[in-house]
Amino acid sequence: MAIKTSLKAAPRARTGSGRLNQMRREGWLPSVIYGRGAENKNLKVDAKSFTELIAKSSSENIIVNLEIEGQGTSMAFIQAIQHHPLSGEAVHADFLAIDEKTEITAHIPAHLNGECPGVKAGGVIEQYVHAIEIICVPDDLPEFLDIDISAMELGASLHLGDIKYPKGVRPTHSKDVVVVHIGRAGSGADIEAAAAAAPAAAAPAAKAPAAKS
Repeated sequence: MAIKTSLKAAPRARTGSGRLNQMRREGWLPSVIYGRGAENKNLKVDAKSFTELIAKSSSENIIVNLEIEGQGTSMAFIQAIQHHPLSGEAVHADFLAIDEKTEITAHIPAHLNGECPGVKAGGVIEQYVHAIEIICVPDDLPEFLDIDISAMELGASLHLGDIKYPKGVRPTHSKDVVVVHIGRAGSGADIEAAAAAAPAAAAPAAKAPAAKS
């Protein structure tokens, strides 16, 4: 079950880049919330709290309880984060308003577990998909996906369809997409063949267009 963290926010007026930069200097992160048939709302959230939240999470796809000043609390999903091209700091965040029944799409880290016979036989692990795009309702959102590779022999591939997903979670891409391959050390043939099937799941999810600030 997804752990929901509270995040303080406040309404903000639509302003130009100069005012937004001033807002950032004052410790706020310009944001917007949309979805569930409501009009877009321009917000600002505490930048320090937001940064700490992202740092503690294995993914940027997080469910939060937005405590909006004067408007109460709203459950939201971090849909997109814009980062500064040089510093990497968050400069804007898009929140999707959701409820318990809203299906959300997220990229969840794939963690490999187990010692496989293929490696003991001299093979190497080639992981082509490090974050799997999944769909689920908020309460079923996992922090990461455990992938058991303990039965993989040399030359074997593990596909999206081979993974045991938590209840209520399903992948968005074809079950034939290769996630992990046990290749021969020093040989690129197996690696290239397996990698050719992976790009669809490895590519970032299509983001909803960011609302204008």
